[in-house]
Amino acid sequence: MTAEEEPQHGPTTADEEPQHGPTADEERDRDLLRRWNATLLAARAGREGPDPAPYGRNLLSRWAEPQRRYHTVDHLAAVLDRIDELADQGGEGGELELVRLAAWFHDAVYRPDRSENEERSAALAEKALAEAGLTTHEVAEVARLVRLTTTHDPAAGDLNGETLCDADLAILATSPDTYGGYAAAVREEYAFVPEPAFREGRAAVLRQLLGLPRLFRTPYGAAAWEERARENLERELAELTAGP
Repeated sequence: MTAEEEPQHGPTTADEEPQHGPTADEERDRDLLRRWNATLLAARAGREGPDPAPYGRNLLSRWAEPQRRYHTVDHLAAVLDRIDELADQGGEGGELELVRLAAWFHDAVYRPDRSENEERSAALAEKALAEAGLTTHEVAEVARLVRLTTTHDPAAGDLNGETLCDADLAILATSPDTYGGYAAAVREEYAFVPEPAFREGRAAVLRQLLGLPRLFRTPYGAAAWEERARENLERELAELTAGP
């Protein structure tokens, strides 16, 4: 990948329209790109490698694809924020830079009509991060974490996996209104699926999550998010399975 050139602007005149500041989405994307650059440089730990920015821009463009309704740039930002919360409030984290890189890649390939999104996202991470200067071990660990988001069921003691999975599932523990917006966005992503089939498939996902002994594996996640998440899941499941 090569760095993208910034657009060039000529001098302004008094007759031109006043220049407006960046939009909220532009500010968010700039902040995310700064975070990406810092994360990749920290993961490289002083080793030489290419400019991180083109990789970050490529990933942001993927997260902004038009077929997405929930798995968007806002979801990426939320997962990164929850990783920070787990590290700051709960002392959780493991190899935090690798966990953050896995968050960037975990839904980088996303097609609602395909079943191999996690595998394709992991393959993208393997290719891009090897080019970007990470070691073989680091690349393999990020790819493993991405694949783990298929089940959100890390093994006991897998601190990296626990942190990523807890951060990814934290949306389940939001307020009822926010959770309702999340559920509606997921439905929009699967608008091509007839309602009866969607209800059946979504209910199966909810039952799989509710069947886990714990949704959240870190001590902080279990204490802060578990109860609210189960309430939200049970309410949605009841709505999906209610009679006409």
